[in-house]
Amino acid sequence: MSDRAEMRGPATRRRRVTTAGSGGGAVAAKPGNKCQGSGEKPPRRPATAKANEGTNNSGKADGEMGVSEQKHSHDSPKKQKSVVEDFNERLSCHVLQESLLSSASGYSNYRGILNWCVVMLVLSNARLFLENIIKYGILVDPIQVVSLFLKDPYSWPSACLIIVSNVFILAALYTERRLAVGTVSEMTGSILHIINLTSMLIFPAATVLTVTSMTPVGGVLSLGIYTVLFLKLYSYQDTNRWCREIRQAKAKRLTRSYSCPSVTQLNGSAVHSHVSYPGNLTHRDMYYFVFAPTLCYQLNFPRSPRIRIRFLLRRLFEMLFIMQLLVGLIQQWMVPTIQNSMKPFQEMDFSRMVERLLKLAVPNHLIWLIFFYWFFHSSMNFLAELLQFGDREFYKDWWNSESVTYFWANWNIPVHKWCLRHFYKPMLRKGVNKFLAQTAVFLMSAFFHEYLVSIPLKMFRLWAFMGMMTQVPLAWFVGRFLNGNYGNAAVWISLIIGQPVAVLMYVHDYYVIHHGSAT
Repeated sequence: MSDRAEMRGPATRRRRVTTAGSGGGAVAAKPGNKCQGSGEKPPRRPATAKANEGTNNSGKADGEMGVSEQKHSHDSPKKQKSVVEDFNERLSCHVLQESLLSSASGYSNYRGILNWCVVMLVLSNARLFLENIIKYGILVDPIQVVSLFLKDPYSWPSACLIIVSNVFILAALYTERRLAVGTVSEMTGSILHIINLTSMLIFPAATVLTVTSMTPVGGVLSLGIYTVLFLKLYSYQDTNRWCREIRQAKAKRLTRSYSCPSVTQLNGSAVHSHVSYPGNLTHRDMYYFVFAPTLCYQLNFPRSPRIRIRFLLRRLFEMLFIMQLLVGLIQQWMVPTIQNSMKPFQEMDFSRMVERLLKLAVPNHLIWLIFFYWFFHSSMNFLAELLQFGDREFYKDWWNSESVTYFWANWNIPVHKWCLRHFYKPMLRKGVNKFLAQTAVFLMSAFFHEYLVSIPLKMFRLWAFMGMMTQVPLAWFVGRFLNGNYGNAAVWISLIIGQPVAVLMYVHDYYVIHHGSAT
């Protein structure tokens, strides 16, 4: 009995021992085991325990073999299926589908073809550039550009004319102040504004025509600034008149936030004051609108929170670089071709005239595209960033235009907004037909195009006026008979050989008149 008790004792203690792992035989005792506390060696396990471990390991191995057999049984149908699909692909390689260049295929990723067109354009123009350099040499002279603005270095007529424009700006401001307090009647104020606006068109034109030291480029610059101020001041008086009408009707007043920046700053951004009529009739507010890149006045201009210095410097670099590029292209590419085009125009050789016009249309159009980017993106974004002007929509995707009207509505957004707000919609409210209102808009645009070209050149040929008025029947024809890509191609053709060629006709006539004896 005692021997059996001694044999049972260790056996009962061994049952408390747990084994970890199947092959290692590591023993982990429970906390409080005496063997661990005393540092003695762990007791040997009997053969039965090892046998049990062996059976457990063999059971696990058998289980793993069973699982692998099950996986193999599951994978075999998949392999059979893949084999069947492989044979089907070998037997049939055709499916019902359209060619990529067919319209029914729905394919629209032509990025590679576009890149190819750009590469071909660059290579062809590189050849023309190399041919021009070999034939004429280097003609670019930045110092010669100064002579385009000044005939006499001691006489600055265009700069003086631009400075005088402040008289018309202040006249509009003080007239509105008198109207706001009621010291001037609405009829008298309207007459004063009409006189002021009419003088803004007549005075600079008379100055350009009579002052002999005024160069054509200086005249275009001066008249362009006066035209912009004319449109701005018309919008200024129109908006303030609406404010007075609302105030008189005791309706909700038209208010404006972010009129002009205040002196206080918060976290690096200007805190803008909230201005309502007639609190907007100040010099600061007036001159902020004069320099802002917009033609439409309102009492609430959206403002950006801060000036981004890097963005500002990038736009400034673009302005300087592209201006030099334009000057170089005009001097190196345009001027020699124009000089060689005078003889066909003098002899009225129609075939040679068409050939020269087509030859001049490509560089003229390229320069027009570069000028568009310089003016509407680089320059206007630079000015908007400097003044924290928030509305940066100066153009839309006019290059995707499928109609002529879409192009004219999206390539110059400031002018389009002005025409829509102050000219087109007021005519519709008065009951004018939509087609007649659109024709009137084109007529006004044709007048200003002729005004900006004929007066500085001091000759009246009406090429620009007729070029703009032909847009009306062209818009009807394209909208009626051409759609999609055909309409877009028609718009591009009208841009390449349309209005740019009309402007080019003036340059030809100017050279024929002033340099007719040259060969």
